[in-house]
Amino acid sequence: MAPKKKTETDHIAETTEKVVLAALDHVVFDGWSDATLAAAITDSGVDAGLAKLAFPRGATDLALAFHYRGDAEMQRAMAALDLENMRYSARVAKAVSLRLELAAPNKEAVRRGITYFSLPIHAADGARAVWHTADAIWNALGDTSRDINWYTKRMTLSAVYSSCVLFWLGDESAGHDDTEAFIDRRIENVMQFEKTKAKFKKSALGKAFAAGPGKFFATVKAPVWPDDIHPQD
Repeated sequence: MAPKKKTETDHIAETTEKVVLAALDHVVFDGWSDATLAAAITDSGVDAGLAKLAFPRGATDLALAFHYRGDAEMQRAMAALDLENMRYSARVAKAVSLRLELAAPNKEAVRRGITYFSLPIHAADGARAVWHTADAIWNALGDTSRDINWYTKRMTLSAVYSSCVLFWLGDESAGHDDTEAFIDRRIENVMQFEKTKAKFKKSALGKAFAAGPGKFFATVKAPVWPDDIHPQD
């Protein structure tokens, strides 16, 4: 059987991977910048035309590609774990922990990304990247919600993940043990909130809300994307 011919999408994906890996040698000095992108293209030896297709917005797309690569690594690592006997809160904590653990060898690149996306001109892309991670984590955990919960889960986890990243960046404890404890506390706080929300739904006030304003939220559905398009890409 003849080997399957690579599509343009395949070539762009390979180019993206090569350039992101080559960029890690430069980003610690030049940040996520056009200078880093140019050096990475040269070092990786990729076709300049394909690089333009892979990173049409230059440094911004390079930084996002690095971030999305980390999300994909986390999802693969989660798929290899046996989560059956873990409490749900522990599964969420494990996913967040894994995401940071896998990023640890490139901690400075993450720090540079925080700096880059903190600029007002890049803030929307930064929020997009965090949402992407929250979505990747929930998908890795098998989340099947398609209603308003699809949004609230990702909004909540986006806030949790952001705080965990900032703590992790300043954590100098052995094996990032302090970060592990911080993640557990933040997830526990969220679980307590969910328990409170569940009690509210069962209360008289909660039932009244569901019969009134809550009817609108019940109609909200998660977006449905074509199979060949990633929700946040």
